[in-house]
Amino acid sequence: SVSSVSIATDACERMEPPLVQSRAPEAKGGKKTNPAADPRKMRRIIAEDPEWNLETVAPLVDACINHIVAEFHNYPRLEELDPRHRRQVLDRLPTTLPLRVTAPRVSDEGYWERCCRGRWELCDITDYGHSWKRMFFERNAQEAIENFVPEQSDTKQLEETLALSGPFVRRLVVRQLLPPPRDRPLSPQDDEEGERLSDESPLKPCNDHLDCGTILSRLHQLEELQLSYGVQNCGMNFEWSLFEFTLADCQLLSRAVQATPTLRVLRLPRSKVDNERGRLLISRLLDHPSLTTLDLSHNKLGDGAGRALGKLLNGHAPSLICLDASSNSIGETGGVSLGHALQGNSTLRELNLRMNRLGDEGAQPLLKALLRNSTLTSLNLASNDIGEPSAPALSEMLVANSSLTSINLACNKFGEAGGRLIQEGVEENSTLVTFDLRLTEISQESEYCINQIVKSNLDRQKS
Repeated sequence: SVSSVSIATDACERMEPPLVQSRAPEAKGGKKTNPAADPRKMRRIIAEDPEWNLETVAPLVDACINHIVAEFHNYPRLEELDPRHRRQVLDRLPTTLPLRVTAPRVSDEGYWERCCRGRWELCDITDYGHSWKRMFFERNAQEAIENFVPEQSDTKQLEETLALSGPFVRRLVVRQLLPPPRDRPLSPQDDEEGERLSDESPLKPCNDHLDCGTILSRLHQLEELQLSYGVQNCGMNFEWSLFEFTLADCQLLSRAVQATPTLRVLRLPRSKVDNERGRLLISRLLDHPSLTTLDLSHNKLGDGAGRALGKLLNGHAPSLICLDASSNSIGETGGVSLGHALQGNSTLRELNLRMNRLGDEGAQPLLKALLRNSTLTSLNLASNDIGEPSAPALSEMLVANSSLTSINLACNKFGEAGGRLIQEGVEENSTLVTFDLRLTEISQESEYCINQIVKSNLDRQKS
C-alpha cells in the first residue's frame, strides 16, 4: 500500500546519511575540512557489475607488447624495439609461428630452445654445435625428408622448408627414404614374382626415391650428409623393394654431391650400393675439393668398386682423411688396387676395410704399401681371412712404419708361428699404442708380450 512504502522510505532516510552535505564542517581555526577525509561520513557505492574490480589499469607498455606478440605473424617487429622490450616480446612469442616469419628474424636461443623442447622429448645440442636454432632446423629438415613420399607428398612444401633451413643446416642425418606408393598392396604371389624380375624388367615397379638434388641445392651451408636408402619400422609390410638403391637414385645423388663443394663428410651406409652404383658414385667424387670423410660401409661393394676407390686415393682425393669401406665384398683385386694407391697417398689417415674378403693376396699389397706410406695412422683389417702367409709382410711393416698408432687384425688366422713373427715386428716398433689381435689363433705368450709392448708405448707417449 502507499502508506507502507512511505513508512519504509522515511526509515531509510533516517538510517542513511545524506549523500551531499549542504555545508562542509569547519575545523578549529575556521578552516574547512574535506568530508572524504573521514570514511565514516562517506558512503561507498559499488556498481552491480560482475566484471568490475579494484585492480589498477595495466601499463600502456604491456598492452603494446601484447599487441606486438598477437600480430607478430603479420607485422614482425623486433629490431626497432628497445632491448628490454624486445626481451619481453621474445619471451611471449608462441612456438607455433610460421617458420617463414621466425627463421630470418628470430636468432634468440631461448626462443628456439622452447621450440625444440616443445616438439621433441630428447634434446641434446652437443651434436649441433651447441646451438638450439641449428638443432631445430636440422631435425625439422630431417623429419620433412624422412616423411616425404614421392608422387604423393607436396614437393613445394618440402622445397620451402629446405629453403628456410638452408642458412642454418650444417649436418643432415636421414635414416630412411620412402619409395613411391603402390597402386595396390602386393599379394604373396606378386611378391614372389617381383623377386624373379630383373632390375631391367619393364614390369618391375619404379622405386626411385626423392631427388637428392632437391635437398643439396637448397642447403648451401651443408657440410655433412648421411643417407640410408631404406625404411625403418616397416614391420609386417616388409618388402625387399623398400631397401632398393636404384640406378636413378645413384645418378641423382652423384650429381648432387659433385655440385656441392662445401660437403666435407658423406656417409651412405646400409643402402645396398653394389659395384655398378659404387663406381658411378666414386667417379663423381674424383677431385672433390673438400671431401674429408667417405663412409660406404655395410653395402655390396666388390672388386670393381675397390679399384674405383684405389683410383680415388691415387691423387684424386686432395682432402680425403678417412675412408670406411667395412662390411663389403672387396677381394684380392680390390686390395691390390688399394695397396698400389696407398704407396703414393699423402692425405689418408684412417682406413677401415673390416669384414671384407681380402685374403692373403689382397692384404699383402696393403701391408707392403705401408713400408713407404708415412701418413696413415689407423688401419682396420679385421675379419678378412688373413692367415700365416701374411705374417712376414706384417712383421716387416711393423719394423719400418713409424706413423701407424692403431691396428685391428682381429678374427684372422695367423697361427702360433705367425704370432711369433708379429711379436718380433712389434718389439722394434715404438709408435703403436693400439693393437687388436683377438681370435687370431696366436699363442697366449705372444699375445701377452705384444700387449705389454703396446702398453709401454702408450705409457711413454703419455709421459
